[in-house]
Amino acid sequence: MQQPHGGNIIAFAKEIGCEVREVIDLSSNINFVKPNIELDFNTLNISPYPNYEKLEKAIAQLYNIETAQLELFNGATTAIYTLFRELGLKECVLYAPCYGEYERSAKLNGYKIHYINRFENLYETVAKNALVIFVNPSTPDGKRYEIEKLMQHWIEQECTILVDESFLDFTPYSSVTKYLKEYSRLYILKSMTKFYASAGIRIGALLSCAKNIQAIKTKEPLWKISEFDSNYLQSALEDRTFKERSKKANRENKEYLINLFQQFKYTEQIYPSSANFILIQLKDIDAIELQKALIKFKILIRNCANFYPLNGSYARISVKSRGELDALKEALLSIK
Repeated sequence: MQQPHGGNIIAFAKEIGCEVREVIDLSSNINFVKPNIELDFNTLNISPYPNYEKLEKAIAQLYNIETAQLELFNGATTAIYTLFRELGLKECVLYAPCYGEYERSAKLNGYKIHYINRFENLYETVAKNALVIFVNPSTPDGKRYEIEKLMQHWIEQECTILVDESFLDFTPYSSVTKYLKEYSRLYILKSMTKFYASAGIRIGALLSCAKNIQAIKTKEPLWKISEFDSNYLQSALEDRTFKERSKKANRENKEYLINLFQQFKYTEQIYPSSANFILIQLKDIDAIELQKALIKFKILIRNCANFYPLNGSYARISVKSRGELDALKEALLSIK
């Protein structure tokens, strides 16, 4: 049942013997609200090699940067692996718990990893010239941090900084893009598919100063994203009502989800979240037991035992439609 990532509904359906369409996936942190796509894919001309100028312009406008300050990747995870490889630094500081691919990429690229438990010692001193990774809002708890004080410390320590803002679009808060002009060793990661409900199209963006982006581009393949992927996201970005519609629905349904777990007798703690998921610490039952209890309802949740330094008492539950959360409510009420 334990999976390295959420959202593996095909394996889950096969394991419990049901159709994929029957699964209620509360493990995946992909937006349940979808943008309106005004596009007929049958009319796309896919004979030429893809050109990303329109997409880059749209993303640059979205985040108020120049197109020279961004590089597109086949998903945010690919950007992570590329950056670790190209920087070639010796030490890496991971503010944990965080997305597991950071640890994996650091190990594969020979980095010495230093973990900072952000629940206990957020302002621990970091080594000079290290690569610092900070996910904001965080995962798996969804906390959004004011990181100005941290930014100043990292800059003073001459660190290379990667701020992962994959879930920031779910919030009303500002990006750290303002630091791009002030500090040349800053990188910002944007997962374009979390908020825009399209994990299957695999588009991520890495933001930095133009010099850094150009250095990365010189070692990257010319075509990493298909014409279908590019046009899907362009169409999604043209839905001018989507942002507020999505934020409102996620905010309301998250309140409903939190209320469900406030009434659940096995809840020890619910962590504050600005993202589209919540972290639950359980009592008198562990995440595996809860997962098993939800199988007959065909509900999949995320066991967070593999998020260092968490253990098997933690579970992540994603915000989904009211109908799916009503099914969760029924399931929770049945657990004795």
